Amino acid sequence: MQDFKKKLNKIIFGTDTFLGKLFDIILICLIILSVLCIMLDSVPAYGKKYSDTFKILEWIFTVFFTIEYLLRIFITKKPLKYIFSFFGIVDLISFLPTYFSIILTNSHYLLIIRILRLLRIFRILKLIQYLKQAEVLMIALKKSRNKIVVFLFTVVNLVVIIGALMYVIEGEKNGFTSIPKSIYWAVVTLTTVGYGDISPQTPIGQFLASVIMIVGYSIIAVPTGIVTHEISVASKENISSKKCPKCNFTDHDPLSVFCKRCGEKLEISS
Repeated sequence: MQDFKKKLNKIIFGTDTFLGKLFDIILICLIILSVLCIMLDSVPAYGKKYSDTFKILEWIFTVFFTIEYLLRIFITKKPLKYIFSFFGIVDLISFLPTYFSIILTNSHYLLIIRILRLLRIFRILKLIQYLKQAEVLMIALKKSRNKIVVFLFTVVNLVVIIGALMYVIEGEKNGFTSIPKSIYWAVVTLTTVGYGDISPQTPIGQFLASVIMIVGYSIIAVPTGIVTHEISVASKENISSKKCPKCNFTDHDPLSVFCKRCGEKLEISS
């Protein structure tokens, strides 16, 4: 049984064997096809004409993704860690709504069923784990998360202060009826979206709005620079595609023999 699990682990979690690559390619194709079917099913012309075809295809995809999910739980040494991980939740969401649609057959729940059917679009997130560059992006985001949190905290403070100032300067007569609404205007202006539903009328308010717009352009560059730097650093590092059979960790050095997270011996492909 252990040998069988190891072979399945190499195929399902591994990317350095022929069968592993073939499994990933088949899975990627099925994910893309399932998402395309969901999109086409939402188009009234195709949804009515090919309704039965879409239902049959949906069940084929659902059964396949269910088997894949159960196999991943079966072969991993820490099932709960996978189940509650990001990709574990995504894998579950990718097929669960189809089963819910059977249970919720009452006409009062038709709207809920439609929403659950839309949740299947999250299957596209399953593609992330098969993109090598996505690993680099994830590493860069993890390394820069503290800087981004500080940046966002600064921006939140800034919009609150600006919102309060605009509420005092413009007042209710110019549409700034409350501080929360003024903060909403500050967020829209700072992000350079500018819906135009509220606009300052006084010279001081217009001057402050101009300053906020200019600051908004410079603020956009801050998170971009942080993440770009970390992506550049992560891209230069040699990251192995070897996956630990115990904890499924992948960020290993090319010549590593043991997992840097749990110490499990890595399986070296021939």
